[in-house]
Amino acid sequence: MGQKTIQLDQFQVIGISVRTTNQNGQSQKDIGNLFGRFMMENLIEKIPNKENNDIYCIYTDYESDQTAPYTTIIGCRVSSLQSIPEGFISKVIPKTTYQIYTSKGKLPDCVGETWMKIWNENSPNRKYIADFDVYGSKSQNPTEAEVDTYLSIR
Repeated sequence: MGQKTIQLDQFQVIGISVRTTNQNGQSQKDIGNLFGRFMMENLIEKIPNKENNDIYCIYTDYESDQTAPYTTIIGCRVSSLQSIPEGFISKVIPKTTYQIYTSKGKLPDCVGETWMKIWNENSPNRKYIADFDVYGSKSQNPTEAEVDTYLSIR
């Protein structure tokens, strides 16, 4: 699991969301169901102005830290928020610095393992603004996937 630091400009996404918590494994159920709905209903095709077909799983609107409720959005990065389909939400992700973790292996296990390591590190540098996983072209093979996780830091 490699790590590097990068600053990203503000960007915007359109997707579907759920409010969840990591307590008692609730987020695994909620996010799994949200991902399932996104894929089964082919919701990627309903998102206008996509920059590409990468799927973003964004963790945002943290009540405090990873032990408290937060919102998860599954969607795509878009060039405009002018047309938001019914049942979808939009979110502007502010410019900030991110630490990038790369997960490699079987989905969703490898990404879950990355998040367990992040939570165990309990970094005092986390911002809890918006963290996200990017499921791009390297994530298409579910047994040998590569997914980047961006962690907002100070």
